[in-house]
Amino acid sequence: MADPIGTQAPPASLRIARGPDGTSLTFAGRLDAVGAARLWGPTMDAARRLPPAESLVLNLAEVSLCDTAGAALLLAAEAAHGGAVIQAAAPQMRTLIERVRQARVPPVPAPPPPAWTYAQALAGGITAAADGLAFLGEALVAIARAPLRRRLLRFADFLRYADQAGVRALPLVVLMGYLIGLILAFQSAVPLRAFGADLYVANLVSISLLRELGPLLAAVILAGRTGSAYAAEIGTMKVNEEISALVTMGIDPMTMLVLPRLAAAMLVMPAMALLLELVGLLGMLTVMIGFGYTPEQIIGQVKHAATLKDLIGGLFKALCFGAVVGAIGCRSGLRTGLGPRAVGGAATNAVVGGIVATIMLDGLFAVFFFRVGL
Repeated sequence: MADPIGTQAPPASLRIARGPDGTSLTFAGRLDAVGAARLWGPTMDAARRLPPAESLVLNLAEVSLCDTAGAALLLAAEAAHGGAVIQAAAPQMRTLIERVRQARVPPVPAPPPPAWTYAQALAGGITAAADGLAFLGEALVAIARAPLRRRLLRFADFLRYADQAGVRALPLVVLMGYLIGLILAFQSAVPLRAFGADLYVANLVSISLLRELGPLLAAVILAGRTGSAYAAEIGTMKVNEEISALVTMGIDPMTMLVLPRLAAAMLVMPAMALLLELVGLLGMLTVMIGFGYTPEQIIGQVKHAATLKDLIGGLFKALCFGAVVGAIGCRSGLRTGLGPRAVGGAATNAVVGGIVATIMLDGLFAVFFFRVGL
């Protein structure tokens, strides 16, 4: 049944009376959603214009109905002025206003996260290094025990991982290698042509590809495609508790899951690097032929500049890069937390960690090869 008083009550109205000690806002009628919307502008203007030193009185003696919208209007006026006195409100109205006031209390803000410090960064780096060393130790132990656990090593899985990591990556390797050789040759020829030495672009590109760019770019491709795939596959198994089931059955996850993937990554990396280098040289050959040189001249320059030790050194680096990328991908998968987001985080960590570790290892190889004269 509708409230007869509320139904017959006049619409909301507002009278503003200014006195020497403050301002009185007298409300009348229905302070419901319609009435509060009509009186919101005048009420807030009067509350804001009143100096903070003067008092604000909200007189509700003539209010016949007040709902949560009206209570919100009164509390907004109180907050705009910085305080107000509510007069002549019925007990039910006061109770409603207090409930709305409690609901308007802002939640306690969460404490700010602790500030980043060098000590925390150092501790995180030490923890990550210790975790990596522990994984390396587990992998070495699994390799040592592999002859005794041959039943866990399935050749079909190894071939499948090698196909996913190497064979299916060949189109991307060919495309990237050709474009890198093309771009590197063209950009190198622009400054060298001013000195009449653009023929030596073949020397520059061949040495760069064989010693550095071939293994490094192949490792980037492997980290983006295969490292993330390793982390996602093993991470999904970790989330679904399949790895826990393997451990319960007495099956070593390192031997069954990590070693085949690691061996596949190490096997395909030298082949990927070699293909990328050959295709890159073809890209360089395309640019040099466009500049008017014959293939015989370019091949002669390549033979004169690049040696067999450059090729072997690059392939050895590719083998090490493959081991690092595969190990980081498997480690990220085994360290996956719980929930679907953890799998995405593990894949991201595998890609970033694989690329960063490859670049750092490439720097160490550069220093080592310089010291030994290679």
